[in-house]
Amino acid sequence: MAQVSINSDLGEWGFSTDAGERAHLLQSPCVDTDPKNEEEASPEGQSRGTTSTFGAIFIVVNACLGAGLLNFPAAFSTAGGVAAGITLQMSMLVFIISGLVILAYCSQASNERTYQEVVWAVCGKLTGVLCEVAIAIYTFGTCIAFLIIIGDQQDKIIAVMAKEPEGAGGNPWYTDRKFTISLTAFLFILPLSIPREIGFQKYASFLSVVGTWYVTAIVIIKYIWPDKEMTPGDILTRPVSWMAVFNAMPTICFGFQCHVSSVPIFNSMQRPEVKTWGGVVTAAMVIALAVYMGTGVCGFLAFGASVDPDVLLSYPSNDVAVAVARAFIILSVLSSYSILHFCGRAVIEGLWLRYQGMPVEEDVGRERRRRVLQTLVWFLLTLLLALFIPDIGKVISVIGGLAACFIFVFPGPVQASSPEKRCSVISILLTRRCEVQGGQQTCLEVGKLS
Repeated sequence: MAQVSINSDLGEWGFSTDAGERAHLLQSPCVDTDPKNEEEASPEGQSRGTTSTFGAIFIVVNACLGAGLLNFPAAFSTAGGVAAGITLQMSMLVFIISGLVILAYCSQASNERTYQEVVWAVCGKLTGVLCEVAIAIYTFGTCIAFLIIIGDQQDKIIAVMAKEPEGAGGNPWYTDRKFTISLTAFLFILPLSIPREIGFQKYASFLSVVGTWYVTAIVIIKYIWPDKEMTPGDILTRPVSWMAVFNAMPTICFGFQCHVSSVPIFNSMQRPEVKTWGGVVTAAMVIALAVYMGTGVCGFLAFGASVDPDVLLSYPSNDVAVAVARAFIILSVLSSYSILHFCGRAVIEGLWLRYQGMPVEEDVGRERRRRVLQTLVWFLLTLLLALFIPDIGKVISVIGGLAACFIFVFPGPVQASSPEKRCSVISILLTRRCEVQGGQQTCLEVGKLS
């Protein structure tokens, strides 16, 4: 499969939020069966990426941060307070970073450049198919969550524009939540989702990063200088039960999940070395931890147990600064929906072509028809589910469980596809790889990490 550079022409920092490049991070592995060429097969001859160490840190942070931070104050409330929430995040961070390093080593050793390809090469066909199905379901569920977020923020903005109290009866039909979500989806999301490539969204993608940081800043500022209308509920200081702590894990997994994107980011680096990558992901996770912790702690302390699953819904509708944050979030998810849909569509396309046994180049004529049909079915199903599942907390609890699979399950102990390739959480052992090139057998010593 043709590989793309993570960085755009704007420089090594990217601005590395190019939507087209980010979308390729989740694409399905190539379905054709031609072996990699000699240059790709040899680590010495492998083309180097263009991403610097600092650029890689920025990209990982960008892949990690997103609309999931809106649910972190509620996660702290579920976990049982600030101490329990921070402890849970810090404990999970060890496994999150370990999983990222393990994936990088498996990618380097197996010479594969996407998450799915690594799972296919190391774990075998069955686990590879399960991984692709999990990615498709994860992106589908995330698209539903994005539509719910759009509806939540639009309700608040419309309440201000209509100058009517929230929850007042007898509102005009054009302010109905189902109508506004559907109108926004058909006018903006559907046209952005149909094209084959979505690199034109790089500017909107950059705005989504800015919006994420802005939301965190607003939550912190509003905690330090609260409005008179803000009345916090009970501030929990300890978990109600251990089960309550575990119930907060899906939100944290959903927030920190960047493992699917991590493999292409690692291979895009100028020096794709496991040791360097360990420093990259550690620095990136510390930055993400600061953002999520700032939002979670300040949002929870500002509202206590009464905090909404979407923290922005807890603020008054007429707050101008928060209204700007809501607008940023809407712009963010408008762009992110089509990117996640592109990723899910690519996985489904790869599974379909592999099932049919058709290489991509032999099926170009039907690609457009399939793409439009897949997009319409995906779009309508996510829209219908978002209209009738208005609670984002329920959706995040499901897709957060899938995010946990990408963090804990697939990078964990696995059964390799051959006795020569095995990797586990404790150790990764790869002995010798032999390849036939030009009628001669060449063996490479890959090494050992323990």
